[in-house]
Amino acid sequence: MPVSAVALMAHAAQPDAGSGDLSSNTDIVRLILDSSWLSLGVLLILLTFSAISWGITLYKMAVYRRAARQTASFLDVFRKSSKFSEVQAVCPSLRESPLVGLFQAGYSELNSQLRQPPADSTKPPAPAGRPTLRSLDSVDRALLRATTVELAKLERHVPFLATVASITPFIGLFGTVWGIMGSFNNIGIAGSSSLGVVAPGIAEALIATAAGLFAAIPAVYFYNHFTQRVKEFAGVMEDFSLEFLNICERNFT
Repeated sequence: MPVSAVALMAHAAQPDAGSGDLSSNTDIVRLILDSSWLSLGVLLILLTFSAISWGITLYKMAVYRRAARQTASFLDVFRKSSKFSEVQAVCPSLRESPLVGLFQAGYSELNSQLRQPPADSTKPPAPAGRPTLRSLDSVDRALLRATTVELAKLERHVPFLATVASITPFIGLFGTVWGIMGSFNNIGIAGSSSLGVVAPGIAEALIATAAGLFAAIPAVYFYNHFTQRVKEFAGVMEDFSLEFLNICERNFT
């Protein structure tokens, strides 16, 4: 056989890059549009979960960024101020910091105790101009309650990411099983197991699997990331509570 004829046959045997390639965007869109109503419903559910989880992710990233920035500013003011009233004055401008809620809870409890007369009349009066704290434990409890409230604010909407990470792979698996069932049904109708009969159902099944993973993987990552950020904020709040109690003990007991 002449060399030119062999080259011509080899060129003719090569597949056309633009025909039958399911990896192209056009073929994937066409495959999705030709899917069954149940498969389209599965994809719509996964898309909804993914969109909500990404919205929560972007929102919480902005919230934690502002909280960290304002927490640093609040601590700087708190440690440089000589009076709690000076710190209270800057709290309205730093409300994104969880430490503001702790400080206001502790400051409110401190003020309420200092305004009350001493319960024990036999107790010697405090030196002139120096108010005395009746119960340091009450301030500690007020700080603990405020810590719980602030942590709940920081954790708001984050558990939804764990829900997305848990259920979307199974929703995608349901779509996968449905697509494979469709492939077997087509085999029974056509009486043939050729690639042209089973390929659409298998491709439909794989798209559902990919959509489930696309929704679950970012949700898992950001859930773990946000959980770690909340733990960091919890550590900062615990340190601040101890610092606040030390100041109260030194100055008001």
